[in-house]
Amino acid sequence: MAYHSGYGAHGSKHRARAAPDPPPLFDDTSGGYSSQPGGYPAPGADVAFNVNHLLGDPMANMAMAYGSSIASHGKDMVHKELHRFVSVNKLKYFFAVDTAYVAKKLGLLVFPYTHQNWEVQYSRDVPLPPRQDLNAPDLYIPTMAFITYVLLAGMALGIQKRFSPEVLGLCASTALVWVVLEVLALLLGVYLATVRSDLSTFHLLAYSGYKYVGMILSVLTGLLFGSDGYYVALAWTSSALMYFIVRSLRTATLGPDSMGGPAPRQHLQLYLTLGAAAFQPLIIYWLTFHLVR
Repeated sequence: MAYHSGYGAHGSKHRARAAPDPPPLFDDTSGGYSSQPGGYPAPGADVAFNVNHLLGDPMANMAMAYGSSIASHGKDMVHKELHRFVSVNKLKYFFAVDTAYVAKKLGLLVFPYTHQNWEVQYSRDVPLPPRQDLNAPDLYIPTMAFITYVLLAGMALGIQKRFSPEVLGLCASTALVWVVLEVLALLLGVYLATVRSDLSTFHLLAYSGYKYVGMILSVLTGLLFGSDGYYVALAWTSSALMYFIVRSLRTATLGPDSMGGPAPRQHLQLYLTLGAAAFQPLIIYWLTFHLVR
């Protein structure tokens, strides 16, 4: 019995001593990842690793730098070509207007017979902007007048129950195409007549676009007073525009530099001015007669 008791005590001492853990079969490689159920890496960890690896790749950096240089070069080429065909500074000149200039210029277009001095004013060989010179052409009034004409044409077609987007689009595109054709014809005439002046495409576009003011007045008078009022307004606005075009273009084309030229050249320049003026009533009538019934 004593032996049995001693054996039990000795066995309990061995059982109290903990056995060491067995060594792992594989090394734990999940320390670089965030703890996730199942031992999987955190979402986006491998994506971040790929992005960092891509940004650290010298070939990738070189490709990105080359792509940026191509994009910058392409943008510079676009700006260069745009400035080649359209000068932004020159375009800003034709929109340098204020409220006083617009009011006076509209009055001049409607009643130009009492205006005396038609020469464009200069300051140090640079023409004054329209807000400082009533004789300077602008593109603000033609642009706003064109938009107003399109809106007025839509209203006239709606009153006559003939409105449709196709008809209004055709009306607007026709009015724009006629002005473009007129400018091209004037450019050709200026080239053939060898006119030496400061007239540019923007100048001719401005003078050609002033007809929209007469078109608006003619259509509006026709809507208010019928066909009789339309023809009266058409005759008045056409004659006023013809007088305005003759005086403005004659001053620009037959300036001091042209007065000493040969007589045939002066006659060609005068015929060009008169032809451009005589063409205005025909265009105004063609673009407005169908809007008044």
